[in-house]
Amino acid sequence: MTESKIQADRLELMQTFIRIVEAGSLSAAAAQLGTTQPTVSRRLKALELSLGLRLLQRSTHSMTLTVDGERLLEMARELVAGWEALQSALTEGRDKTRGKLRVVAPHALGQDQLMAPLVDYLRRYPDVSVEWRLSDRLPDFAAEDVDCAIHVGAVNDPSVVALLIAEVPRIVVAAPELITRQQLTEPDDLMPLPWLALSTFYHRNVALQRMSDGKEKAFAITPRLATDSLYALRRAALDGLGAAIVSAWLVVDDISTGRLVHLVPEWRAAPLPTYLVYPASRLQPRRLRTFIDAVRDSMPQGAAGPQRF
Repeated sequence: MTESKIQADRLELMQTFIRIVEAGSLSAAAAQLGTTQPTVSRRLKALELSLGLRLLQRSTHSMTLTVDGERLLEMARELVAGWEALQSALTEGRDKTRGKLRVVAPHALGQDQLMAPLVDYLRRYPDVSVEWRLSDRLPDFAAEDVDCAIHVGAVNDPSVVALLIAEVPRIVVAAPELITRQQLTEPDDLMPLPWLALSTFYHRNVALQRMSDGKEKAFAITPRLATDSLYALRRAALDGLGAAIVSAWLVVDDISTGRLVHLVPEWRAAPLPTYLVYPASRLQPRRLRTFIDAVRDSMPQGAAGPQRF
């Protein structure tokens, strides 16, 4: 690659370098950028050549930043963010947010907690229409023509960008008639109860953590009913079929009215991370960028980042 070509492509080279570091490998970065590993490797070498620096130390099984790489990463992120802000400011007046946005959201959250930010977004951008698809699985973005998805649980696909937007706390509940003992304060007290399972996240075992000190307790269950629907799980719990671990937001009213009892309140299951996921692409339509910003802004935030809802 000639020096003039390196100068012309330097911003792209830095964007590729950032993606390599964030993805954790050349192959993962290539998948996210929609190119090949040799192309990503050539871009990295071109950037190192243009700067006269070694940025990454690579071995067969690992990749670490050099001291110069760490310094460049921070500056490159600032430079790329500044360039994107400049582009956005210059096109604000002519690049109107319009068109159809296709979003996949989880069944439960998509019918409840996520409706408010969706409505706010549509009111803010009247020239955008949204196709709101409900599914608890991650879509094939290209094959299903999906712009982005909101997903509860781990995201392991290296070809997508996953932004952590919230965490969902989970608690143990049961109908009052199911409780025959006066005191249910420890996980061991729950073992004799009949159980229900949300098969997406737990099926044969229950694992709880004490909020005060992080102590963990796990025990095996044989569920009377296993389902992949959070709403079906809640309905079965209300009908007294068994104890269940549910998302706390779903049963707030049930607990306050006494239809369900919050068992072992000092203990909870591990919270579920919630991500906004979209294909890794350098070019995103404005309607997608504004939707990502709207969802992130609507989630409760704290000093440590996304909070629980």
